[in-house]
Amino acid sequence: MRNPAALLPWLVLVGLAIGLPEFAASALEKHKNAYATMMYMGTPRDYEFYIALRVLLRSLARLKVDADLVVIASKDVPQKWVSAMENEDGARVVSVENVENPYRNQANFDKRFMLTLNKLYAWSLVEYDRVVMLDSDNLFLDKTDELFQCGQFCAVFINPCIFHTGLFVLQPSEEAFNGMLKQLKDGRENPDGADQGFLVGYFHELLEKPMFKPGRNGTRQDGYFRLPLGYQMDASYYYLKLKWNIPCGPNSVITFPSAPWFKPWYWWSWPVLPLGLTWHERRRAVLGYADDLPHLISHTAVFLILLATVRLCLSRICIRRTSDKTAATAFASSLYPFIMKCFLFFLILASITIPFFVIPRTVHPLLGWTLYLAGSSAFMVVVANAFFLPLLPALTPSIGIAGALFVMAFPAYNDGVVRALAIWAYSFLSAPFAWSSVSRMMNSIQVSFNREAIFASRPGELPLPQFMKVY
Repeated sequence: MRNPAALLPWLVLVGLAIGLPEFAASALEKHKNAYATMMYMGTPRDYEFYIALRVLLRSLARLKVDADLVVIASKDVPQKWVSAMENEDGARVVSVENVENPYRNQANFDKRFMLTLNKLYAWSLVEYDRVVMLDSDNLFLDKTDELFQCGQFCAVFINPCIFHTGLFVLQPSEEAFNGMLKQLKDGRENPDGADQGFLVGYFHELLEKPMFKPGRNGTRQDGYFRLPLGYQMDASYYYLKLKWNIPCGPNSVITFPSAPWFKPWYWWSWPVLPLGLTWHERRRAVLGYADDLPHLISHTAVFLILLATVRLCLSRICIRRTSDKTAATAFASSLYPFIMKCFLFFLILASITIPFFVIPRTVHPLLGWTLYLAGSSAFMVVVANAFFLPLLPALTPSIGIAGALFVMAFPAYNDGVVRALAIWAYSFLSAPFAWSSVSRMMNSIQVSFNREAIFASRPGELPLPQFMKVY
């Protein structure tokens, strides 16, 4: 061959003809099973559940599960979020219409559960042999692919009589899916109006079924089974021993069904609940905190503007001089000191609570508590300067909270009982200091009022009240 280079295009074409079908087949290959979760909109907590869902997806991917990751998303989920879950988290997003909740007018209905019946769409994923349906507040400690060996429906009984729907195994079926939707229309009884009550009623015979034990050869089982507690360990059980140790089964998944305001992604959940830091360490490892940065900057700006506004308002209110004797008499009245003390108490309470609500909920606990203590202290310094209060007593709330956090986060407790006793002892010992600080601040204000009462009885212009000087 005079020109070997001329053969190169032909060799490339032959290679592509041989390799492309195999490559395409592998690229299009789907798993027989899936881990599924759901995402819907319409609550004040949409963003935090989006973050929690992404941490769940990436945690499963990091465990190298042998299954597809599926998100059942309502059609109003922002496209930006859908793209992130598909392109960055490797999930398959299935867009669905919200299931109308026929129980929304029940007396005990909680609006948080308005759209949780979307979970029934898991039965419509008929391209899979088995689906493990998950809530976004599950923390996986280990791989759980053996669950795909379970039967047509399997769940964990956290409550001795009621199984939990934060994790369950199902065999998809159009017939079952349509039957469930029909029972919704027929008004099947549902004690809580959510997916939990509906599924517990639908699979009421599960309590009498045997415990699931995965086979060594991976054979799929038929029927209904109860799952061992280790697949849905209620986080509240953890705090008795501050560790997990279930010898009769797996220690694979922790769930957080109780206390909705103490989900693990809230920055304030740690160190109140030690597992909050475990969840955030998982988030830091698999997702990071870049998504929270714009929220953090905007919320910090809001707090700074609020702090400047409070300072300005106190300045305008407090530095006003008066030469009116009627006003002077008002200063000396018995009602005015009481009003000002109530106002001071309100400002102290505001310094404790406002930073709590301004900080983005899903930031890392160490950053969240640092911002909280800094914001609370800054607010209180403004109040102390406005009322000429002694600074150390004014900062007592922030110092006390910092001490409580240290006591709760101390790592050497043997169990949850010792930890609770330590917190109680700290509260008992710090109570006199807190009371002393409050008394000193109130006495400081009372001294200013007494001084003004003396000047109010004299003719002429009143001096600038001490408790009304600002900077």
